[in-house]
Amino acid sequence: MTTPFHQEPGAPSGPVPPPECPARGLGIGPGGLRRLYGPEAEKDPAGLYDRLRAEHGAVAPVLLHGDVPAWLVLGHSENLHMTRTPSQFSRDSRRWRALQDGSVAADHPLAPIFTWQPVCVFADGATHERQRGAVTDSMERIDARGVRRHINRFSNRLVNDFCEKGSADLVGQFAEHLPMMVVCAIFGMPEEYDDALVQAARDMIRGTETAVASNAHVVAVLTRLVEQRRAEPGPDLASWLLEHPASLTDIEVIEHLRLILIAAYESTANLMANVLRMVLTDPRFRARLSGGHMTVPEAVEQTLWDEPPFTAVFGRWAVGDTELGGQQIKAGDGLLVGIAAANTDPKVRPDLAAGMEGNRAHLAFSGGPHECPGQDIGRAIADVGVDALLMRLPDLELGVDESELSWVGNFMSRHLVELPATFAPSPRQAIDSDPLSMMARSRPAVDWEVSSPSRPVPLPTSTEVGTQPAHAPGTVPHQELPEALPEELPEVLPVEPAAVPEAGPPAGPPPAVPQSAVPQPAAPAEEPAVAPVIPQQRGPAAPTRLWRAVSRWWNGG
Repeated sequence: MTTPFHQEPGAPSGPVPPPECPARGLGIGPGGLRRLYGPEAEKDPAGLYDRLRAEHGAVAPVLLHGDVPAWLVLGHSENLHMTRTPSQFSRDSRRWRALQDGSVAADHPLAPIFTWQPVCVFADGATHERQRGAVTDSMERIDARGVRRHINRFSNRLVNDFCEKGSADLVGQFAEHLPMMVVCAIFGMPEEYDDALVQAARDMIRGTETAVASNAHVVAVLTRLVEQRRAEPGPDLASWLLEHPASLTDIEVIEHLRLILIAAYESTANLMANVLRMVLTDPRFRARLSGGHMTVPEAVEQTLWDEPPFTAVFGRWAVGDTELGGQQIKAGDGLLVGIAAANTDPKVRPDLAAGMEGNRAHLAFSGGPHECPGQDIGRAIADVGVDALLMRLPDLELGVDESELSWVGNFMSRHLVELPATFAPSPRQAIDSDPLSMMARSRPAVDWEVSSPSRPVPLPTSTEVGTQPAHAPGTVPHQELPEALPEELPEVLPVEPAAVPEAGPPAGPPPAVPQSAVPQPAAPAEEPAVAPVIPQQRGPAAPTRLWRAVSRWWNGG
């Protein structure tokens, strides 16, 4: 084991390679530590993890941008311990010693990632519970069926743009755009979806010179949304966060929306690109999928093991001096959750070629109290999106040699640049052009119950309007959002069963059910949105009369 870095951030722990040393070109920095950025790390991250594991074991000292020292946790069990023990490894970045002594400046390329913000991802204890509770409660109000319907619609709309050409870049024309379309719809800002927002979301976590400006663009978009929803609430995630009993401030809502947008977008775009790459480049993978031996959700889960959308997450900060994976961690040290490295830990995956379908022990969505709350939405976008694409274009083939594919990224994610594909040209498909219907679940659904949202309930009014974050640019003119439409299915009220005495088998056929008790077809989408109308015979007494009739028939009456 090599000696870990000095307690003083940036101070070398060993000899620095001379200029003529070949190590200079292999990602070796001060103290002989390996850089987690640069050409070597981006070109072959798996090889870098193997070398770090061989040199240091389950926890390795590394260098971030600007040769700032940190620890990369490589072991699966060590990552689980770190993420599940916030009393030892905090999410509050203000504990980072490099920030306290000024070793890391406020304009550092990774500032959008580690700069403390009033969001649950940087909080512990009661503050984390309050903020995360608002996020999880609000996300639980999303109607999964409605979201999947819109994912399918958006997918087909994107495929229509290139299906007649016989070729496409499945990253730039599909995987990069579908997640942002869905997230904007869930947030209640479909009109904000454009190429500028897509590119800003990708740029702000790459550690580029424009990352800070990209972050400001995203914050400006979300600031406009929160101002609109504070004045005019709607059935969307932004409004639900604002009305939640946790009483989040406007700034807290803006920053949580920013967190959800970036995490959901980047992870899902990368996940879709990786699934499609495996479909086009791995004949066995394609054969199992096409032959029905693997479903699309199983293909997604396998990809989460082999090519997780986030390769690492920064960070955790040591609360005090401790030990992890045989390394002595000092108070204030920064640590990274090594997602991709943990997924290939030989202790949990001795054979990387073995299928992992049905096994969700991977760390693709991290773990512990900060595990990603929106992972099911990400899975849904990938499942439905990939399935819709393969249904429309079943003869997809890779358009270039596999060796020509390239990636860019940083220590957090590895982004496939392009995925050229060819296919037989096909006609455009008619897409429902109706405005977005409500994605809200009005109340907890019962398994047997067929329900639809009622008229939106007015949200509590509030005059509290938070100030804009310091990094937010000016606002732009307000744009009207499309009105929501009701779901297709009418409401069927739950029925309370009456007590029925035991009896023998019925002697005759059951009575005919009145037509009024049968759900009627949905109204055409173009009709104006109205509240569900409950006929008189469906009033409170109707279920009682129905059960009395069944009871009389059951007893031979």
